[in-house]
Amino acid sequence: MPHLSRALIAFGLAGIVSVIVPANADAVTIELKDVAPDRIERQRKFAEGSLPLPDTPDLSKLSERLDTFGSKAGAAMLIRIFKAESELEIWLRKGDVFERFATYPICHWSGSLGPKLKEGDKQTPEGFYTVTRQQLHQGGRHPRSLNLGFPNAFDKSQARNGSYILVHGACSSVGCFAMTNAVIEEIYNLAEASIKEGQEHLPVHVFPFRMTAANLNEHKASPWIDFWHNLKDGYDAFERTRQAPRVSVCNNRYEFAEPAPQEGGASGPLAVCGATVAAIGTLEPYYKVASHQPLLWQRALATLTPSQKQSFAERKSLVAARRPLTLRAMETATKGERVQALRAPLQASEAASQPATRISTLKCSLQRPSCRRFVSLAQKSVHRRRLRTAANAG
Repeated sequence: MPHLSRALIAFGLAGIVSVIVPANADAVTIELKDVAPDRIERQRKFAEGSLPLPDTPDLSKLSERLDTFGSKAGAAMLIRIFKAESELEIWLRKGDVFERFATYPICHWSGSLGPKLKEGDKQTPEGFYTVTRQQLHQGGRHPRSLNLGFPNAFDKSQARNGSYILVHGACSSVGCFAMTNAVIEEIYNLAEASIKEGQEHLPVHVFPFRMTAANLNEHKASPWIDFWHNLKDGYDAFERTRQAPRVSVCNNRYEFAEPAPQEGGASGPLAVCGATVAAIGTLEPYYKVASHQPLLWQRALATLTPSQKQSFAERKSLVAARRPLTLRAMETATKGERVQALRAPLQASEAASQPATRISTLKCSLQRPSCRRFVSLAQKSVHRRRLRTAANAG
């Protein structure tokens, strides 16, 4: 009992409990900040081998549970994660809507409420992600895991960085969601079956807590309350229709729309507007600085006068319009967004400097370096024409 006594004393003083297990097992370090105290009990049970965790579905009867549910492996799938409640839900499509098939206890997630900001901050992300075939991991430390694809386009637009954020097995993690090996085996198999049946992008919605008005009111003093209200828009969109909403990123926000009828259970990747593509490229040199002070600009912006805010907005729009796409931003954007983002600065320059050469269509692929060089030269040509026009007018 001396080890347990020391652990309890450490928890009382520092909010951290260390559970000592036999030498042939992995040591488990429990980190607790302000939510989900059940993480302590779940890690203790895992360390003792007391599995499955309470409230885990009967993993030995997946086929029977699917039959009772009225569906089968391979149906379109959606995952929702709630950090404060330490729960992961699987929803399967039945007919025209999704219905909840199973809820699993999350054995452990690290950090506290709020999004992941940077590599090594021990936070788990919050937001809207998708899993593709390439993100089904079958090797490494966690032989069955789902890569969430953090940072997504929204995270990048906020200068957040990190990598390899997984839903995996075991019960210890730094920045990921640990489900125990048996549970991740079932989740992985269902996700793999859905993707093999044609679901190219499997949505994963990660929330700090169940997005009720009461929970938001309880956390109204949090610096992340505006961000959480935006997440609630997506939560409500799914709750209202039981269909996976179309998610896009623009103007520092997630935006949501109902799926088109012909989309069925399909879900696409996050769409990105041209302004966000440009913002991502602009922010790349400042990722490291911004990740240390993510709320600094919000505080600074609150002190500006209305005229200063307007001036900044105009300057930001000008920078976004003239900023050339980086390769990283091109990879983030859809083909249509890449075309629009490249055309936008040309069209803006044309409007300001008539007459000018109009490029109404791009007769080459933007994925070819030669095409991007052509567009860059065209931009410079339009810029020179504008300067000559302004000089002649003066």
